[in-house]
Amino acid sequence: MAYGKFISYMRVSTAKQGKSGLGLEAQREAVSQYLNGGDWELVQEFVEVESGRKNNRPELEKAIRLCQAVGATLVVAKFDRLSRDAHFLLGLQKAGIKFVAADNPQANELTVGILALVAQNEAEAISTRTKAALAAAKARGQQLGAYSKEDKTKFVGRTGTRDDCLKAAEGKKAKADDMARKVYQLIKDYGLSPDEPASSIARFLTSRGIQTPSGRSTVWQTTTVQRLKARWG
Repeated sequence: MAYGKFISYMRVSTAKQGKSGLGLEAQREAVSQYLNGGDWELVQEFVEVESGRKNNRPELEKAIRLCQAVGATLVVAKFDRLSRDAHFLLGLQKAGIKFVAADNPQANELTVGILALVAQNEAEAISTRTKAALAAAKARGQQLGAYSKEDKTKFVGRTGTRDDCLKAAEGKKAKADDMARKVYQLIKDYGLSPDEPASSIARFLTSRGIQTPSGRSTVWQTTTVQRLKARWG
């Protein structure tokens, strides 16, 4: 049985199929049968007219952004409705997108999971090399830590060289910028002007159940939106 929030994505290969509904009804029926029973909510449906060999699909990108925003699972009628490109599917997993195919619910684990293990192995190798480099630096007597706010020449608090601290700060900024871009695009997807007052945008995001940057709440504060708007430029 299905549980939680779902966003459905359907794709047809020709404009004729899109206008006539040929293929779409069968996909809707497959998704409906998969969701039958359980405790679930279908947040929204997205329909794309595009070949499976192309990965530049705006409707799928909208569906992915909404999945990220509300913590929903992307559901498709058939696995090939997403893509025939394995790298593209792996990209969905790296983005933290849960997805399932109604015709083969286990395909998510059996197919993409194998690819994910390869990526995970590489990430673990990088982590191991980084830890070894830090250990070697400490063994050489190199001072590690974060700079004090009061004394910019003094390291305190946590492990890492000055470069490590700067990289961490850059990573934090990049993450915040990425979140701002996603919210900006999500607002545009729904036809809301980014120039709306922060209080109005906060109410809109809250009403849609969009997760805040911390991921711990769906209740948006005006100040949170103001910080994001400052990054829109």
